[in-house]
Amino acid sequence: MAKRKKSTEKGPDVVLIGAGIMSATLGVLLKELQPDLTIDIYERLDSAAAESSDAWNNAGTGHSAFCELNYTPEKEDGSIDPAKAIKIAESFEQSKQFWSYLIQQGFLHDAPNFIRSIPHMSFVWGTDNVEYLRKRFDALQQNYLFHGMQYSEDPAQLADWMPIVMEDRDPAQPVAATRMDIGTDVNFGALTRAMFRRLYDMPGVHLYFAHDVRDLWRSKSLGGWKLKVENVTTNQEREIQTDFLFIGAGGGSLRLLEKSDIPESRGFGGFPVSGQWLKCVNREVVERHQAKVYGKASVGAPPMSVPHLDTRMIDGKRELLFGPYAGFSTKFLKSGSYLDLPKSIQLSNMAPMLMAGLHNVPLTRYLIQQVMQSPEDRLNALKEYYPDAKLEDWELEIAGQRVQVIKKDEHEGGVLEFGTEVVSAADGSIAALLGASPGASTAVSIMLDLLKRCFPEKLATEVWQAKLKEMIPSYGQILANNPELGKELRKQTSEVLGLGTYEYTSEVSQ
Repeated sequence: MAKRKKSTEKGPDVVLIGAGIMSATLGVLLKELQPDLTIDIYERLDSAAAESSDAWNNAGTGHSAFCELNYTPEKEDGSIDPAKAIKIAESFEQSKQFWSYLIQQGFLHDAPNFIRSIPHMSFVWGTDNVEYLRKRFDALQQNYLFHGMQYSEDPAQLADWMPIVMEDRDPAQPVAATRMDIGTDVNFGALTRAMFRRLYDMPGVHLYFAHDVRDLWRSKSLGGWKLKVENVTTNQEREIQTDFLFIGAGGGSLRLLEKSDIPESRGFGGFPVSGQWLKCVNREVVERHQAKVYGKASVGAPPMSVPHLDTRMIDGKRELLFGPYAGFSTKFLKSGSYLDLPKSIQLSNMAPMLMAGLHNVPLTRYLIQQVMQSPEDRLNALKEYYPDAKLEDWELEIAGQRVQVIKKDEHEGGVLEFGTEVVSAADGSIAALLGASPGASTAVSIMLDLLKRCFPEKLATEVWQAKLKEMIPSYGQILANNPELGKELRKQTSEVLGLGTYEYTSEVSQ
């Protein structure tokens, strides 16, 4: 690992805090756009992708909005709003284009190790939920990105799609499901580590594990930012100077952003939500389920807690998870401190956090209920998706921490957001990513937005524009409104990523 002496001389052009999927994506984009850039990456743990990007810590589904019902809310008039689902589906297509480019350039050699085809399904029961799912299907069919989706209320059809979900289910229970065969399973931990391995070998890039960024402030003499970094192994501290700083530290981003004291950071708070999985240890059951089956969240539940019976490939082994079960912890990271939440409270965000709490009493009640669940309670929740589930076939696995964004609001004082948000300084010298789902799957589009904010002059050059269109062919276009281009790019990326082929026809069966 490279070492630098403490110095007031100009440091790297770019510093990335956190070795997760966001920093990996931004680092690769910047080196492809401008190969002579120098980049330092600091990670407080001893390996990449050990927090939110790890496969066991929730980031395991290629979120393309095919099955996640929280992306298609039902409006007051009963109609379905597909806007967020369309945006996420388009963003995931950008991610696939970028990954395909990296494979074609020899940057990634192991595509089958991080992305695989697997059906994405939505499953509901009860008359009202069946009606909702049918309306959702009809609304999504208006956009070609969701063509190929199948809808069925036929128990025999559903039993063929997901046998363990339908076995021994009450035959009088109204049920419905949608199925999208072009869904994917993405191991973002494997992808992130592969990207960092290649970045590490590139000239001008230094990757420092077990290095914790303790403080940061504007550099008055040299411009840009200074950071105080501690080697947690030796306890030695040094100062680093950089022109551009990206804070991609997952749940740790909020505290570091607050240290910057930029005006844009004021008023932001964080609400941590922990998670747990039930992991199937019966290999016979694991082999009988081959799908990601998502349902509807309980009343008051955060979107990250949408229950799903989820097939994943982790380290070359097929796994079956159910959950996540939400919980509450004052930690902002799985490896964080219980003081993370209280230390994040400042005068500028105290009011928004209090108001957001008052507006989200059902969420607080839900989290208390989740924390107090017994193993039998968790099993009963699983049985709604797998009626024959047995407690001895499952063990508890601790998932990652998610810190939902709290921000100021003119009307309500403070609101709790369930997406991701890039916060950047007016001069573009610093940016931080806050929030959670669907972050990893949409990392490329998030980083493209960051480039627009922080590197506007370079982004306007012909060199950067041409390179971006080479890496992401749909760049600069609204892919959702361009079926001809979108279908062609889907075909290309599916071939490069080894995802097979598919047809653009949708089916309905009663």
